Amino acid sequence: MTEEKSLNFIEEIIEEDLKNGKYTSILTRFPPEPNGYLHIGHAKSICLNFGLGLKYGGKTNLRFDDTNPTKEETEYVDSIKEDVQWLGFNWAHELYASDYFDQLYNYAVTLIKKELAYIDDSTAEEIATMKGSPTQPGIASPYRSRSVEENLRLFAEMKDGKYRDGEKVLRAKVDMAAPNMHMRDPIIYRIKHAHHHRTGDAWCIYPMYDFAHGQSDSIEKITHSICTLEFIPHRELYDWLIEKLEIFPSKQYEFARLNMNYTVMSKRKLLQLVEEKHVSSWDDPRMPTISGMRRRGYTAESIRNFCDRIGVAKRENLIDLGLLEFCVREDLNKKAMRVMAVLDPVKLVITNFPDNESEQLTVENGPDESMGSRTVPLSKEVWIEREDFMEVPAKKYFRLYPGNMVRLKSAYIVQCTGCTKDAEGNITEIQCTYIPESRSSSDTSNINVKATIHWVSAAHAANAEIRLYDRLFKVENPADEDGDFKDYINEDSLQTIPAYVEPSLKNAAVGANYQFLRKGYFCLDKDSTADRLIFNRTVTLKDAWAKEIKKG
Repeated sequence: MTEEKSLNFIEEIIEEDLKNGKYTSILTRFPPEPNGYLHIGHAKSICLNFGLGLKYGGKTNLRFDDTNPTKEETEYVDSIKEDVQWLGFNWAHELYASDYFDQLYNYAVTLIKKELAYIDDSTAEEIATMKGSPTQPGIASPYRSRSVEENLRLFAEMKDGKYRDGEKVLRAKVDMAAPNMHMRDPIIYRIKHAHHHRTGDAWCIYPMYDFAHGQSDSIEKITHSICTLEFIPHRELYDWLIEKLEIFPSKQYEFARLNMNYTVMSKRKLLQLVEEKHVSSWDDPRMPTISGMRRRGYTAESIRNFCDRIGVAKRENLIDLGLLEFCVREDLNKKAMRVMAVLDPVKLVITNFPDNESEQLTVENGPDESMGSRTVPLSKEVWIEREDFMEVPAKKYFRLYPGNMVRLKSAYIVQCTGCTKDAEGNITEIQCTYIPESRSSSDTSNINVKATIHWVSAAHAANAEIRLYDRLFKVENPADEDGDFKDYINEDSLQTIPAYVEPSLKNAAVGANYQFLRKGYFCLDKDSTADRLIFNRTVTLKDAWAKEIKKG
């Protein structure tokens, strides 16, 4: 009998709300700003919001918070939609804050008429100074006492484009002595003469996030508006605006956002990495973006499982990247096709194998019989890993060395007879003989060997470029270190090497997951062509960093 998982605090709130009849069904939303690509932190929010909708028979809207036209692009909108769908979720409605610009404007007019908002001509610096400090009350703006009529006229003129950027703002009239600094007459509209990705040049004034967000929630009748902890100070204004406008009372709840080591989560910092060419693009496989993880070969299931494992908390903490990699390995171990690839090749010649002939061998695609099998060609010359041969073996070394026997995976037992070196003493070729009656599928040799090694037929191998990715930063929390966070970039985060892969991989699909036997999990990169196979290492078979930490 499996133990029932305990509820997180948001689930407890929802179950209580449904139980006491506050709502008959729930409606959540995922509200990204389209000013960059989504990262793993957003994946947690996506899984939480959509997961709650699914669990409680409700729905979830995808709403773009597009109120800052200078930073937002349709490219980001498209990438966000692709990421949400790839993670396995479907939204009830695709909405935009810009859908509500007319209604939000009318809400602002309502506040002015109620003497709860006014036009301020002060500069940004003057407004900041007038706000005071956490220990000192603010000072009222000299424009706070403007009449309703004047405020309405000036607000209409702002909308009509009469004033320059920054010349005037609309502020809510709340309390300049409020303990919460966000309540000291916050700006709710500003002038921005900028082209908007959806509304074009129809507007030159735009609502601030704090004004647009709660009202958009209310318009959509969102029951549970779930934000991260940094929005706790904003909740009081969220509630105040809804109360004063007398609209649907959406409620805001906060949870701890996802912070993960060896990376950065700030969109601004991620944009720097892209613009300054420290990475190739937003979907560079070293990036913590969902698109980067998808390109690297992470699966949607593994990311959803990771988000479920870390849970929903009220306190910030730093999550170990190793847990995400564990979830990726766990998922890929069940579904990745096992194939053979040689990343550091040396030639092995089977001297008693017929010249110019090959034999087709049956190889299982995975540990589960349902994954089926395929045929792989064997010929006289094969590539093996250089580490699978030692001329003078170390203690407890069971792979190839003169006189020793190993099994070639799914093929025959071979016995090493010698090797050839170049002038510098480097091994250039290894010789062996094979035992014909030891074929894997019909072995009658009665010979037991202690090691099995993988291989690729030299005559049939496909050339491939292998991209070995590692952590982008050398320190756990680069954003908190002294100096520029980019000073801590891991210069060895990408290594590119040539390799030989079995011929079946010539038909690999972009994004398809494979386990290269004994080497790790890989997927075919989108840069691949018919003549140039490129594989990204998704994750190693074991946690290599854990070993390094133990050594240190």
